[in-house]
Amino acid sequence: MPTTTRSCTRAEAVTDLRRVLEGLQDDEHSMCEVAARKGLFCHGFAQWSSTELRRRYPQITRSRPHLTRQVLEDLANRWQLARQQATGERTACDVQAQGERYPQCRGWDEFENHELEAFHAELCGEPIRIVAEG
Repeated sequence: MPTTTRSCTRAEAVTDLRRVLEGLQDDEHSMCEVAARKGLFCHGFAQWSSTELRRRYPQITRSRPHLTRQVLEDLANRWQLARQQATGERTACDVQAQGERYPQCRGWDEFENHELEAFHAELCGEPIRIVAEG
């Protein structure tokens, strides 16, 4: 019997993904760190070369140009958690979508609808089709 694919808006898909991702992070592990460690979603810090990671975190590397990647990832993880706490956002993806002064990525806006659909199937266990709002 074929399964039906649920249609939902982009906002609904993000809400579903956020719910799952929130459960993977904690007070010591940002979504960026979790995604890198577990190889899921956007792959967090692991998606970038060391050079690119340094470029995306100038607020950390400017005064510490010789950090090892491991130390940089640890500091970037702490920075993401601090920004999340300071802004009251639920995930690092939400913080980045707000257009932070130092944007490491564009958060949810980094992804096309077909990518969010694939993440939804992988993380939520449900295939969806994103449709226009209204």
